[in-house]
Amino acid sequence: MNDLSRLSASELVSLVASKAVSPVEITQYSLDRAEETQSTLNAFFHLMPREAMAAAKLAERAVLEGERLGPLHGIPFSAKDLMAVADAPYASGSRAMADNMATVDAPAVERAKAAGAILIGKTTTSEFGCKPVGDSPLTGITRNPFNLSKSPGGSSAGAAASVAAGITPFALGTDGGGSIRIPASFCGLAGIKAQFGRVPVWPASATPTLAHVGPLARNMKDAAMLLSAISGFDERDPASVSAERPDFLTALGSDISRLRIAVSSTLGYAQPDPNVLLVLNNAASVFEKLGCEVVHIDSVFETDPADLWTAEFYAGVGTRLRPFLEKDRALLDPAVAQILDAALSQGMRDYYEKVFARYAFRERVRSFFLSYDILLTPVAPVSSIDTGKNIPDHLLDRNLVSWIFYTYPFNLTGQPALTIPGGVDAEGMPIGIQLVGRTLREVDVIAAASAFENENLIAAQLFPIK
Repeated sequence: MNDLSRLSASELVSLVASKAVSPVEITQYSLDRAEETQSTLNAFFHLMPREAMAAAKLAERAVLEGERLGPLHGIPFSAKDLMAVADAPYASGSRAMADNMATVDAPAVERAKAAGAILIGKTTTSEFGCKPVGDSPLTGITRNPFNLSKSPGGSSAGAAASVAAGITPFALGTDGGGSIRIPASFCGLAGIKAQFGRVPVWPASATPTLAHVGPLARNMKDAAMLLSAISGFDERDPASVSAERPDFLTALGSDISRLRIAVSSTLGYAQPDPNVLLVLNNAASVFEKLGCEVVHIDSVFETDPADLWTAEFYAGVGTRLRPFLEKDRALLDPAVAQILDAALSQGMRDYYEKVFARYAFRERVRSFFLSYDILLTPVAPVSSIDTGKNIPDHLLDRNLVSWIFYTYPFNLTGQPALTIPGGVDAEGMPIGIQLVGRTLREVDVIAAASAFENENLIAAQLFPIK
């Protein structure tokens, strides 16, 4: 039998369809590996073996009886604990919500199942997605398969760790400030934040103007397969994009020589480590080799938009958790509680001044992209962060998320952005690059990332030896 942990979703789909591998076999393997690694990685908040094996047996029967198979038929996946899964705990990484149960599936979960994928469980997250590292008082520390002393990033911590470790070939994460892209960078994965509203979000997020749902996978094809399955209009989400879904899979093989790419190492304010800069500059050279016009730009924004993002994100979470902040504070992550206090202390006038500033910021970014198809940046200023830390030691003047620098601006704008592995540091830790596209132009960033992946094979084939 092949080592199932190293097979891609696309390979597994073909093996299932040809009856070479059974959905039951794949699902049992994923469940076993999840259990085996839980004491070291701690990737899962809640495993669902009974439900997963029942679904796998139905999927196997469909194959044996010659039924029409879905595009993800028989492939295991997981969903982050910021997403609803019917009849499963829905705690959002918080002890304050530990007894909460969902009554419905989120649209992305529902659609992945409808495409034939098999849900094996819910993965860990920092509390309400408030930190880009992998720990919470509810679930403890989630670790990086490449180095167990390092965080996998967050807040889609367990999703990234489980995919990097080969538990499932892909997973559903969420991204309100970089929570798909950051762990994708730290764990050597592809992660896509599509256009805001392309993948519907429901029930309503605590950060409804910023939140995205998207895939984490070990390569772009798998990520595009899952994105294709979960995208599309849903009237339950008032921000849902009603336009026809682009053909993400066809975009994988598209010619990118027409693309004009701006490269910025700092956006005008970030503080990247030298190893991050080296990977970024190497990536820029690859895109030049692929025929793109590459333009290096020092400053993209006039000022760091961190205060605009912070005011919006933490005010939303703070409002959701206000009863616990006021009456049962000990249940919350102390670092999260502290920043929620600050967000809730802003007056209505201050808040709405930042709302209008956010719209002005969106317009400045839109104008910038009139001259470029893609913006290429780092994902994070460092290749990794030690477990137990919220912020790198040399960036303690930043807040829980603003030390990342590169990802949260594009939650403010809502435009598509993704992470793809770019290289590794001297210790073998992955370093990702971020590709940001024009509004509604996921096909451009997917095409560029796919071409880069094919050219940059060493980074594209990262797999931890664990």
